[in-house]
Amino acid sequence: MTHQNTQAIPDIHIGRVYDRRDPECEIHYETFARLADFFGRNTPVHRHYCFFQLHVLERGAINLDLDGQVYRGQAPLLIFTPPTVAHAFYSEEDTDGHVLTVRQEVVRNWFRAMPGQWPDSLLRSGGFFEIAALPAECQPDYRALIQALSLLQAEVERSAPGRSALLLALGECAFIHLGRLLLAGQPLQGLRPERSEDLRVFMQFCDLVEAHFRDHWTLSAYAGELAVTEARLNDICRRVAGRPSKEVVHERVLQEACRMLRFSAVPVSEIGYQLGFADPAYFSRFFTRRTGLPPSQYRQEGGR
Repeated sequence: MTHQNTQAIPDIHIGRVYDRRDPECEIHYETFARLADFFGRNTPVHRHYCFFQLHVLERGAINLDLDGQVYRGQAPLLIFTPPTVAHAFYSEEDTDGHVLTVRQEVVRNWFRAMPGQWPDSLLRSGGFFEIAALPAECQPDYRALIQALSLLQAEVERSAPGRSALLLALGECAFIHLGRLLLAGQPLQGLRPERSEDLRVFMQFCDLVEAHFRDHWTLSAYAGELAVTEARLNDICRRVAGRPSKEVVHERVLQEACRMLRFSAVPVSEIGYQLGFADPAYFSRFFTRRTGLPPSQYRQEGGR
């Protein structure tokens, strides 16, 4: 995917959109699985203005478009995204790990306080590393990074004196170990052209699904917009995501239904209409078939 107009790329402010307890926080931590549950596993292209973001995945696999370069990687892996760099991804269902988002001036102040130790270019480019490919001498820094992120996770879930200061200290610790890994590691090369083209088509399909899943487009409409045959689109989805194209669309509809049931007070019948179902009973059957619970019971049980 090549995006010429950066203003058209959505800017996601994690604190305001996802976690409103502290919308203007300087440092934000969440597990990858929880963010994927909220935003979806097929997350369309977006950016984070004024924030650095670090993903450290400990299990699963991910397809990534990072500033127009496409990758596929198996956990454990690391993704580093500087501010405003566009990225999109599709992760396997069991993928989980850590996501750390830090305001850019905080990160720059950390590294400015260590003059001469880091190249100016270190924080300018995105990075994608499989941990197994890093030199053996990097493994202690990877383990220390995981430890710092685990401590961050524990502290985020507490309310104790000195919490803000400790979060910043642990964040700085994590970024120092990240900096060492960025210096030592060689980013993965993008996929070979034929695989790259398949992934580009797939992620463009995910973008279209994001825009039109409420409209219940037919698969032939998606394929026509992508200038491929319906059979080729289905084949690409099976090879890239391990599921047919119809299932990718249905997963997105289901994910939005779950989100609305958990985070809104919109009546169940109205949710069906908002998701493009002409008949509330049809929406209920669709949801029950996929989750094992009718929508009203899913809401009552808190989305478990």
